[in-house]
Amino acid sequence: MKVVIIGAGIAGLSIGWRLAQAGCAVTVLERARPGGAATWASGGMIAATAERPGMSADENRFALHSAALWPAFASEIEKASGRPVHYARVGTLIAALTAEGYTELSAGITGETRMLTPPETLALEPLLRSDIAGGLWAPGDAMVDNRLVGLALAFAFVGAGGTLNINEAVVRLEVAGNAIAGARTPFALHTADAYVIAAGAWSGEIAGLPPEAIPATLPVKGEMIALLPPGGQALPSRLVWGNSVYLIPRRDRLFIGATVSKEGFDTSTTDAARLFLHSHACALMPDLAKWEIVEQWAGLRPGTPDGLPLIGETAIPGLFVASGQFRNGVLFAPAIAKAICDLVAGQKRLPELEAFRPGRFGPAHLAGGHAVG
Repeated sequence: MKVVIIGAGIAGLSIGWRLAQAGCAVTVLERARPGGAATWASGGMIAATAERPGMSADENRFALHSAALWPAFASEIEKASGRPVHYARVGTLIAALTAEGYTELSAGITGETRMLTPPETLALEPLLRSDIAGGLWAPGDAMVDNRLVGLALAFAFVGAGGTLNINEAVVRLEVAGNAIAGARTPFALHTADAYVIAAGAWSGEIAGLPPEAIPATLPVKGEMIALLPPGGQALPSRLVWGNSVYLIPRRDRLFIGATVSKEGFDTSTTDAARLFLHSHACALMPDLAKWEIVEQWAGLRPGTPDGLPLIGETAIPGLFVASGQFRNGVLFAPAIAKAICDLVAGQKRLPELEAFRPGRFGPAHLAGGHAVG
């Protein structure tokens, strides 16, 4: 079987790699560089527990399933690519600043998570403010170096026999009757037996599709900053959430994220975002006021009208979508890869994907003007 995948983010490359391993002839078409958009801009968190409060039951089940796949997935990527991705099960500490916040956290206890007293919380993370009200500890959460995983997946995909065309944007999908006749780029018309749209925030911007088949995606901007500690100062050793920010230790610096705004396809950074992230992080860990801001960046997450991902076949047979992951693109990657591979291979119904059907909105989502046909 011949497959064309649009987008070389973590979703598109993971799907392409799995399909190539299964013997398909796969071409991935990427508008810029592999793993260079939302994958690069993310925090690389595999934190199903920390993300749970904002998830539906269906999404939470999918997140837990995908998180369980990640240890073997990361190991296989490293073996296939010869490159590190630095998967680490570091756990998440969600800090409560008030007694009310502590009570709210305690309602989220599940599985191996547990509540911590203030002394236990400070023992786990001494940089936190001394008057912390307590915390929730989720030891199963993990992280991966998102800036390395995209490149590693590209090497694994090509090593499995896949074709990766960078700087080749798909500008139009040619439709003949109720079938895709090809994916047109400025250089060629790529034909296949199946097509997968995994273009992140740009998934709904590909011309040529009838309204009922256009993915209901919209760009959601997120800004992050990175802090460099003074000489000799140790980074936190785990993921820390609290006071409307999250903190991610990454080698020699601390990532702090992330803002959420809908500003179209604007990826410029702002003073307001930097101030918000820095002030909220410093209120959580006062010593961070002495650390240097060494980087600021913005990325576009693929959102949807109801906040749930788009995973499955569209109204056009043989055209699939893997998008709308919002800020869970890294977390969902191995489960999405398996699901799309199963669908491309001919499985017509996967009950766990029912809530994520791409056609659940109908053409009404186009009223917002974020997609073109």
